[in-house]
Amino acid sequence: MGQKFVESLSSFLFEYDTPRMVLVRNKKVGLTFRLIQLVVLAYIIGWVFLYEKGYQSRDGVISSISVKLKGLALTNVSGLGPHIWDGTDYVFPPQGDSSFVVMTNFIITQGQKQGRCPGNPDTGKCVEDRNCTEGKYPRGGQGIMTGKCVNFDSTNKTCEIFGWCPVEIDDIVPNPPLLLEAENFTIFIKNSITFPRFKVSRRNLVERVTKHYLKSCTYHKVRDPLCPVFELGYIVEESGQKFSTLAQKGGVVSITISWDCDLDWPVKHCIPIYNFHGLYNDDNLSPGFNFRYAKYYRENGSDVRTLYKVFGIRFDILVNGKAGKFDIIPTMTTIGSGIGIFGVASVLCDLLLLHFLSKRDYYKQKKFKYAEQDSLKPVSGQPLPQTSQDDLQQR
Repeated sequence: MGQKFVESLSSFLFEYDTPRMVLVRNKKVGLTFRLIQLVVLAYIIGWVFLYEKGYQSRDGVISSISVKLKGLALTNVSGLGPHIWDGTDYVFPPQGDSSFVVMTNFIITQGQKQGRCPGNPDTGKCVEDRNCTEGKYPRGGQGIMTGKCVNFDSTNKTCEIFGWCPVEIDDIVPNPPLLLEAENFTIFIKNSITFPRFKVSRRNLVERVTKHYLKSCTYHKVRDPLCPVFELGYIVEESGQKFSTLAQKGGVVSITISWDCDLDWPVKHCIPIYNFHGLYNDDNLSPGFNFRYAKYYRENGSDVRTLYKVFGIRFDILVNGKAGKFDIIPTMTTIGSGIGIFGVASVLCDLLLLHFLSKRDYYKQKKFKYAEQDSLKPVSGQPLPQTSQDDLQQR
């Protein structure tokens, strides 16, 4: 028992086994094998290492945005008279962040006071009082019904309401837009980002953006791709839309700032790339972008307001990015995966060799050697068979 254990331990420690190798001289199989290896090698080097940078560890971006808009526009609307609009008047919200609206058109309803008045014909017309339910708020209405049917004008009768009077009439949207000059307004975007894993922080005011340069530059994707000052008209144009069309009823445009940084190079090469996308759907069902706000004041002891229905372009600033830096762990993982992929060549060639070629039975005999336990017992007085010369060649 002890002798057998020693022999087993000796075999485990001092013997080595290796797979049997068969050298196949076949032009089709050999060429297929090398072509597959070449494709795998090109994939590993070209795609995994060079394009995807499989030797790097990755980190996502954390960012903040602030914006400032500048520009003046002059309007002369009936009832309002000559009026100058600046950034305080046409930007919502006024402090500026990653999402803001620039007013390009508007409808004004002046001198509204709380009281009783005819409702808007768009919410429904009436013939007599019983068509108006007292205390009901009609969908899309501007007040609560009093239960009376009154004359709106010489031809229409509507339900009387209690609300802000006179009611807003917004059937006709000014064309051309009242603030079409917004096309020449400029927006200054400040973007700060960090890659916390690598402890790298950057701003879109990179090294090449100096104080003198910032005073005179305007972004252009070819001439000035790093300038953080943008004309609204250029942004809309680059998004694939026409500013005058978009300005009439409003729309949505996204500004994308992309940071794709290879930190194996000096950090000054980590710069932003700007892209613009139009999100405006030009159809007849609720087109454009609009909202309402009011300016309040006191008159003869009563609250009075001027109601603005604002049509504008909403700008959404989106920041995305990633950073990569050499790391031995992903490098070794990528190399190991690549070596494993090389095994595909052997699997495919074995499949071709043993199942599709005309001499597949012959190759099976050469590749596989079958040994049964009974064949290992020597015939009485005879030694075990010696390894043949053919077997040596196959090894």
